Amino acid sequence: MSTIVKSREIICYLQYHMNTNTAYLFRSFGLLLFFISVISCNTKKKDNFSETVKVSLREVGHHLLLANQDSTTLVKPVIALSENKFQVTFENTIAIQPDSLVAIIKNSFERAKLPQHYITEVTLCNNQEVAYSYIMNYNAENNIIPCKGRELHKECYQVTVQFEDVNNSSKSKTKILYVLFLVFLVLLVLFAYRRKPKHISEEKDLNFTSLGKFQFYPKENKLIKESVEISLSKKECEILAIFVGQPNQIIKREELIKKVWEDNGVVVGRSLDTYISKLRKKLQEDETIKLTNVHGVGYKLEVVSL
Repeated sequence: MSTIVKSREIICYLQYHMNTNTAYLFRSFGLLLFFISVISCNTKKKDNFSETVKVSLREVGHHLLLANQDSTTLVKPVIALSENKFQVTFENTIAIQPDSLVAIIKNSFERAKLPQHYITEVTLCNNQEVAYSYIMNYNAENNIIPCKGRELHKECYQVTVQFEDVNNSSKSKTKILYVLFLVFLVLLVLFAYRRKPKHISEEKDLNFTSLGKFQFYPKENKLIKESVEISLSKKECEILAIFVGQPNQIIKREELIKKVWEDNGVVVGRSLDTYISKLRKKLQEDETIKLTNVHGVGYKLEVVSL
């Protein structure tokens, strides 16, 4: 009977932890997908930023051509020189009014909700010399816009815009995400190794002896019946352990006294009867177990097999 009960308990134990670990793995996988989605969203934002800048600069080129009374020639494709630097060029020569250039770019970027901290340069196509440049900041007081009102006569120009905070901000956000992801993985590993059930630790779950409907934990001085814990004194536990080791056998009083008291240097007579009485009360809820008195000899733990 004891072997069958133990086998059932082991199976239940394994089923419980398989279900628990499966749920744990699903939660962990969900969190992993969340971090991956956040990182992928960050990458998509970079791509959207680049495309938005290109569309906005083509609009800038269109308005510059209109300011030159030119509605037919083309604005060449906007080139991304780096992650945060873009250039627009023209098919023909144009004249540029600095005031108009500043206003056109500012209005276009505001509508597109692009960053307002950037450097604009107008360079000559043939030698790449800077014909005009200015700096825009989030704080308008820090804007540097020189030479207003000085027209740039017709030449082959390239207009380059470099956003100052996009690259650093994007990299720092990506670094933070990767650091958080690594921390998450470390915590996941630590939690997987250290997690234990709250009520009984994994090591203690199987460290018991089946006694009828009870589970006897000699190292923890307790009995458990249907999740109800029954505490045992040290002496009660020592006496019960002797009976459990020899079920359905008569154990002499002298043997019990010797093992429980005399080995500790103390011999007690009536104390044995007191502890036997206490154990009977704690075991009385299970009719298949009886702690009987064998008159003039000792005691016997009777365990009825069902």
